Amino acid sequence: MKALQKFFLGAMVAGIMVAGIGSHALALDLETARTSGLAGEVDNGLLAVPPGASTGARELINSINNARRAEYARIAAQNNLSLDAVGSLMAQKIFTKLPAGTWVQVQGTWKKKAE
Repeated sequence: MKALQKFFLGAMVAGIMVAGIGSHALALDLETARTSGLAGEVDNGLLAVPPGASTGARELINSINNARRAEYARIAAQNNLSLDAVGSLMAQKIFTKLPAGTWVQVQGTWKKKAE
C-alpha cells in the first residue's frame, strides 16, 4: 500500500472514531452494543446485527453506518479509491482493535473474534 494511502487510512480511523461516529456518548453506546452482542462488525466496514441478537441496537447501527458511509465516501473521493476499497481497509483497522468475543462477519460468515 502506498505511504499516502496509509496516511489517509490512519486519519480516517481517527476521524471515524472521533468525529465520524458522533459524540462520546454514542461511542460508549457502540461499545455496549458490541460487548452485549447486539452489534457486530462486518468486513465491509459497517455494523450489523449478529445472529441471535435482538434488533434493539438497530437505530444505533443505522446512525453509525450512515456516518461511516459519509466518511468513507469522502476519503474515497479524496484518494481516488472505490467506496468498497475504503470500507474493506477500514474494516481491517477496526477488526484489529476489537476485543475478543466481539461478533465479526467475514465473507458472509459470523463468528466471535478469538483474540
